[in-house]
Amino acid sequence: MARPLRIAPPGGIFHVTARGNRRQEIFFDDRDRLRFLEMFGTAVSRHDWRCHAYCLMPNHFHLMIETPAGDISAGMQRLNGGYAQWFNRRHEFDGHLFQSRFYSVLLESNWHLLELSRYIVLNPVRARLCRDPAEWRWSSYRAYMALARRPEFLTVDWLLEQFGSDSQRARTVFRRFVGEALTA
Repeated sequence: MARPLRIAPPGGIFHVTARGNRRQEIFFDDRDRLRFLEMFGTAVSRHDWRCHAYCLMPNHFHLMIETPAGDISAGMQRLNGGYAQWFNRRHEFDGHLFQSRFYSVLLESNWHLLELSRYIVLNPVRARLCRDPAEWRWSSYRAYMALARRPEFLTVDWLLEQFGSDSQRARTVFRRFVGEALTA
């Protein structure tokens, strides 16, 4: 049976994730992570996407992307396929890197958007890879908090504006919002 077509309206904002085959690691070291982010940046630029959040975990990744042209499938196929080929060459592997095609969910409310922004950056904390999202180098959180340089592909202002018009105040509110999930 053929897989159902994805709903990908122009201007849609999506939660996108992909996991390693048999839950295996898809990033062995920082070189792998940097190469993935470089390739992701190319996809963002080529498809005119807007990345609002991201997090790289050892065996999967999370992205919050806006697709003005509704071309999520074409971009993700190129990203995951290209990265898998590079990864397999580098590590002298063959076969599937990813468990299946990428997973995506269209965000349909402001509440969903806010919860996803928190969920993505808390992934490494919940996996016990760090105690605070500011410690995890491989997510958008550090750029949002002005603790690290913002990658070119990441939009920061758009998400922060969901928490206030003044960027410093918005950072404080976002930090508190993220922290509330840890104490609940």
